[in-house]
Amino acid sequence: MTSSRINKLQTYMNTNNLDAMLITSPRHVYYLTGFATNPHERFLGLLLPKGAEPILLVPALDYEAAHAASSVTNIHTHSDTDNAYEILGKLMPSGIRHLGVEKEDLSVLRFEAISEAVGVTSFSDIGLPLREMRAIKTPDEVARMKHAIRIVEDVLSAGVAKVKPGVTEIELVAELEFQMKRLGAQGPSFDTMVLAGMKSALPHGTPDNTKVAEGELLLFDLGVYADGYASDITRTFAVGEISDELKNIYGAVLNANRLAIEATRPGVTFGSLDRLARESIEASGYGPYFNHRLGHGLGMDIHEYPSIHGRNEDLLRAGMVFTIEPGIYVPAVGGVRIEDDVLVMPDGVEVLTSYPKQLTVIGS
Repeated sequence: MTSSRINKLQTYMNTNNLDAMLITSPRHVYYLTGFATNPHERFLGLLLPKGAEPILLVPALDYEAAHAASSVTNIHTHSDTDNAYEILGKLMPSGIRHLGVEKEDLSVLRFEAISEAVGVTSFSDIGLPLREMRAIKTPDEVARMKHAIRIVEDVLSAGVAKVKPGVTEIELVAELEFQMKRLGAQGPSFDTMVLAGMKSALPHGTPDNTKVAEGELLLFDLGVYADGYASDITRTFAVGEISDELKNIYGAVLNANRLAIEATRPGVTFGSLDRLARESIEASGYGPYFNHRLGHGLGMDIHEYPSIHGRNEDLLRAGMVFTIEPGIYVPAVGGVRIEDDVLVMPDGVEVLTSYPKQLTVIGS
């Protein structure tokens, strides 16, 4: 699979008059070679000269791991006392005039260092071909994502079992993140969120010592990385009996979630999904309180292409994975978000998340 991906980039270079590509994002190095690492401040680069053997430049302390895992066998290293950019310049084949780089990944400082070292003055962004490849998940990638989803749903079940009046948001976060490691995740895919009562009306609230109380909502938003891929789920619960208004809010969000999922299939636009969910919430009287996009792409990153918002007229294609997560957030009252991970199938949609979505009372 990694060699197939590199071959696609070779084809892109041929059709776009690039002499070479330099991959610097650790996620994309993993995607193209099978070697996963966090180089921290050290330089990591995969050099793809057109029509020639790929070259992987790694920190010296990563050499053994790269040798064991990478499909690229031409591996070079740099020590902490070396100038990695000078080594990169020496590895660059002669005659390279037009170099493709990941502009989104490079800081200005690192770009200037690369530019000076390799002696190239013409650069193009290669984010598009990488995005296009990553947008369509292979069966192996889908299997990894399903594994990450099963873990996070087991984590959520374990966390919900700890809910009782008086427990704090941060205590529940600690339990969830303990369970992530215990159940085999690499770690959380983003900052774990547990928001109680009126704080559930904060789409990106910060958990603290706020206590769970009877008669309020409790929102969980969490995900994990497993086998290099992310999961993401949100569920909102009632702690004891809640008001009719909160029940109405929950019902409106659940209906929007289901409508958008039912409409997911190849050939429709992402914007149409967002508009469908938004119109449903507007009809319930809560339109102004749905204040974010419907969802986002999911894969090696927790947020990646596509963005599911009302102005995105890109078409859904089989193999895409993204979230559907409508929400209603009423200040001083409470908020509800229900988030599922979905896979576009040739004839419709597969909902990858299976955690129940009906309004559930917990902690009493």
